[in-house]
Amino acid sequence: MKSASYWIEKLGLIPLPEEGGMYREIYRSSDLILKSALPDCFSGDRSYCTSIYYLLEHPEFSAFHRLNQEEIWHYYEGSPLTVHIIDHDGNYSQVKMGRDIENGETLQLVLYAGQLFAAESAPDSYALIGCTVAPGFEFDDFEAPSRQRLLESYPQYRDLILQYTR
Repeated sequence: MKSASYWIEKLGLIPLPEEGGMYREIYRSSDLILKSALPDCFSGDRSYCTSIYYLLEHPEFSAFHRLNQEEIWHYYEGSPLTVHIIDHDGNYSQVKMGRDIENGETLQLVLYAGQLFAAESAPDSYALIGCTVAPGFEFDDFEAPSRQRLLESYPQYRDLILQYTR
């Protein structure tokens, strides 16, 4: 297995603000969906689709956040990645991404618009994934609610929120 620093250098990854981890956009469709054809939650026109490489190296984590659109995560390399999800009804679940399909890991995960999610790689390791977003991602579509707001909304997940917020 290659090291995290190998992938960071070879893929030209840079820090991802607010969320945590390292990333690089690798695709942005040139065609646009006009704002008038999108739900009100979008502030302007959007590309049909965008895609990034994303790397989490322990002890770094992806902080709880949500997007206005669906995001598909694709597992590539490293240790298993645990994704923590709080759905629209306030129910918690976790999904393990990795190659060990026989033990419940998955290579691909769909995160639905508006769901809160956070992620972590295994101790002393990293996970390299790809993320595809449609309509295409803009930073206006990203929300990282404050720790206090999440604690007020989901007091039953206090420990999880404290661990995966900044």
